[in-house]
Amino acid sequence: MPRQSEPSHQEANQTSYGQVIEYIQGIWSSRRQSCRRDSNKFNRTPSPDTYPDTDRLYLASYTHPPTAQTPFPYPAKQQRSPYKRSSKSQSGPQPVPSAPQAPPVYFSIDKHLLYNAFHADFGPLHIGHLYRFAVLLHDVLGDSDNENRPVVFWSNADSRSRANNACLLACYMVLIQNWPPHLALAPIAQMDPPPMPFRDAGYSQADYGLTIQDVVYGVWKAKEEGLIALKDFSLEEYEKFERVDMGDFNWISPSFLAFASPQHQPNYVIPPSDPLYASLPRSISAVQRSTTLPRPFKNVLSHFSERGIGLVVRLNSELYSPSYFTALGIKHLDMIFDDGTCPPLTLVRKFVNLAHEMINIKRKGIAVHCKAGLGRTGCLIGAYLIYRHGFTANEIIAYMRFMRPGMVVGPQQHWLHLNQGTFREWWFEDTMREKIAASMAPSTPTKSTTRSHRLASNGQTFTPPNGTSTRSRAALGEIKNNEQSQSSSFGQSLTVQDENLPAPTPGQPRKTSKAYGTLGSSRKGNVGGENEPFDIHPDTEIVSMQRTTMDGDESEEEYALRMLSSRKPSHSLSPVSRSGKRRAVSCTTTTTTMTKWDVDGSDTENRVLDDVDVKEEVGLANSRSQRPKTPSSKSGSGIGALSVGKRSPSRRSTEGKTSVRKTSGRVGSVSAVRSRPS
Repeated sequence: MPRQSEPSHQEANQTSYGQVIEYIQGIWSSRRQSCRRDSNKFNRTPSPDTYPDTDRLYLASYTHPPTAQTPFPYPAKQQRSPYKRSSKSQSGPQPVPSAPQAPPVYFSIDKHLLYNAFHADFGPLHIGHLYRFAVLLHDVLGDSDNENRPVVFWSNADSRSRANNACLLACYMVLIQNWPPHLALAPIAQMDPPPMPFRDAGYSQADYGLTIQDVVYGVWKAKEEGLIALKDFSLEEYEKFERVDMGDFNWISPSFLAFASPQHQPNYVIPPSDPLYASLPRSISAVQRSTTLPRPFKNVLSHFSERGIGLVVRLNSELYSPSYFTALGIKHLDMIFDDGTCPPLTLVRKFVNLAHEMINIKRKGIAVHCKAGLGRTGCLIGAYLIYRHGFTANEIIAYMRFMRPGMVVGPQQHWLHLNQGTFREWWFEDTMREKIAASMAPSTPTKSTTRSHRLASNGQTFTPPNGTSTRSRAALGEIKNNEQSQSSSFGQSLTVQDENLPAPTPGQPRKTSKAYGTLGSSRKGNVGGENEPFDIHPDTEIVSMQRTTMDGDESEEEYALRMLSSRKPSHSLSPVSRSGKRRAVSCTTTTTTMTKWDVDGSDTENRVLDDVDVKEEVGLANSRSQRPKTPSSKSGSGIGALSVGKRSPSRRSTEGKTSVRKTSGRVGSVSAVRSRPS
């Protein structure tokens, strides 16, 4: 800890007046372990016994340097409460024996950490000042001579010193002690008169002020967004490269670097035909060996190559050749606009897009500069940080000045304030556009969880392979699945997985569960009339018959179904070939269609009904004549399932006509048997 100089005899006789604010109460005695961690962070490792049990930390300002005779508002000692069982409890509270008050520990930074003003600006103090202040504070707290003594961080009574000290202490609490901003700012609200606002580095009259609150919230926002962390901060590097003769650049965030324009001749792009092209340094060692480059330009080129800068954006007129950057693999771009002015929004939008791509896709840093690296540079960097992280204009200006003093000058402050909403809207639009594009982009196909149907060229579906059904399959030719479908209220259907479906086989159409909708619709090709609202249930074999004679007002369709329902459920009538060639007999279940070929032209199932069969079926029709003509779909047997007047889709004509019903050759058609050629 640097020792303060002894006050002169005249100063010792003067009484120092000022305001003392109790900033922290009992913080160090309760957080000694936290202080040790912070001390280790700042390369200070005192022994565990050196940390004092300091009761309080004070923020003060004095007209003269304080001494041991300076009045100090010592806190009043609390009286002890009497012990209930004590014999002295009747006499009331006992005062604590007075002890001599230890003088406070005063320390200040007014003569050690100075702000290098450009014109009339005076702060805020930058991150390097904060680092040194933290080291000094920890040294004071770790000194064994300061044990059990109040610690007073004081400044001169002028408005500028008071503002800088209060802001520095509040930023320390936010960054190092992890205080929320409102708690760090609460003691400062007691300052009387209030602290002086900070101003820009321009030469004009200040018309835009920043408060301590703006600085504290800007630093806190940057910490929350991961833009600043003292554990990765290098004080030596910061203080070296902020100097004009060493490069004059500062990192604003992990992705942005602001610097002043290098100055070197020539200032044009060096083509390969130029003799200077061969002398361009293409490595860091070659840069350091160069005898023509000035030291600031050497430091810029070397540091940019080491720290992964991928793009340099120049905003001012040409003062150097960009070929020195491109020779090192660093892209260079000119986005020049006049000094002291604000950029057009079209240029800002272009910069935002380039920066976002460079940071998030190419994972490279961006270096931006104008002539001094303050005004125009702060406009573009501040616009992107508002766009990406949602800062307010005051917060981003204050934060950038905390990282590089003097950024954003004059009317550029108002420009950021007026356009901060536009930059946030850009971010919202871009994120929504990315989400919409991601939702519409084709994704990798996954295993289907819903049932889908594979269609053949003729519109029919294919039967799933063995083992895909969740129910046990019935024997070929049986129609017991219709009973299961009816008993389950049409709720059970086969589950087909896309990847297990067989490839279509020409000439062998297969069937699987497919709901054809309501037959009562007016679509073309519907089987049945428009006044037949029958729902086709999947897994149901549809059989239609014709007869040559009808009784009364009975339709031929209903009579054929009743004739079929009286027969054994294990067989279905098949059409007979008219040409005398072999004819296919189709035995269909819900999942598989098997085909048997009749070679000799005779079909035992396709026979003319004899008189006995006709009589049996006529009797069955008479016994059911009292039932309604519309068949019921709720039947508990396989015969009842077949009696439902549901029809299959119309067959396509081989002559190219669609939706035409054939009157002959139907399944079980009696007329087809009689018209068979001999």
